[in-house]
Amino acid sequence: MKIGYKLASEGFGPKELIRQAVRAEEVGFDFVEMSDHYHPWLDTQGHSSFTWTVFGAIAARTDRIGLATGVTCPTVRYHPAIIAQAAATLAIISDGRFTLGVGAGERLNEHVVGQGFPSVRGRHERLREALEIIRLLWRGGYQSYEGKHLHLEDARVFDLPDQPLVIAVAASGPASVAIATELGDGLFATEPKAELVEAYRSGGGSGPRYAEVPMAWAPDEQQAVRAAWETSRWAVTGWKVMAELPNPVNFDAASRTVTDDDIRQQFAVGPDPDTHVAAVRKYVDAGFDHLVLQNAGPDPDGFLDFYRDTLADRLRALG
Repeated sequence: MKIGYKLASEGFGPKELIRQAVRAEEVGFDFVEMSDHYHPWLDTQGHSSFTWTVFGAIAARTDRIGLATGVTCPTVRYHPAIIAQAAATLAIISDGRFTLGVGAGERLNEHVVGQGFPSVRGRHERLREALEIIRLLWRGGYQSYEGKHLHLEDARVFDLPDQPLVIAVAASGPASVAIATELGDGLFATEPKAELVEAYRSGGGSGPRYAEVPMAWAPDEQQAVRAAWETSRWAVTGWKVMAELPNPVNFDAASRTVTDDDIRQQFAVGPDPDTHVAAVRKYVDAGFDHLVLQNAGPDPDGFLDFYRDTLADRLRALG
């Protein structure tokens, strides 16, 4: 089992994210994962730097820790040819430590280029085509592609890593699991649903299975709950809401009725390690083997120390 640390690119500026990544390596995390957003979920978070630039700096400042996007949408805001080039470059400068996590995207980030946001079916069609284009370019040489939605004209990625990159595909149901098994090398999820892992495996998937575990650490439980409410209550709204709203102000309005009890149900909160171990165990029992600890608490360094001193050995014993 591998344990990762979520870099909250919506909650911290780029230099702070780099600093946290360096500390995550120091305290023993196996990898860091970072979302690839244009906007934060809420204005109170206040940040949303360019993930690929930050990851390049992290690769240069670290030696061992893995890197993963969680996740990039390679279909609207980006063309997949750009992601194929960016991922190949990052794999080279990180000496093979990079995993490309991809997904169908959210309106929050993709509508900004003025091309609208497709239906669920349209998003899945585009994701399939994007993955076909990325893999085509990673073969080397000049390549062209004519899809229903996406096209590639006589393009070549000149700098390719010696070893193939791993692509982990975000999935929440049968259609996206099918894409992960057919065109990906791994699975990415945000809920401890054993049926996702079972469907992935039964379809022939044998790669890493990533999942994010929502936590909020603080010395006081109520302090942790309030911090999670202020910055991360959007996570309680459900995937259909999260995929469709266009701007942080909409998420603020949609999540205003979230209660402290809702936060407690969604997040492992407070200082008790048993609470956090129990939350992780749900994902282990569901079959996930790359677990990303997503701390919404107010003190990232306190959480990193808590992981090193109290949590790490207990979590690794679960695997």
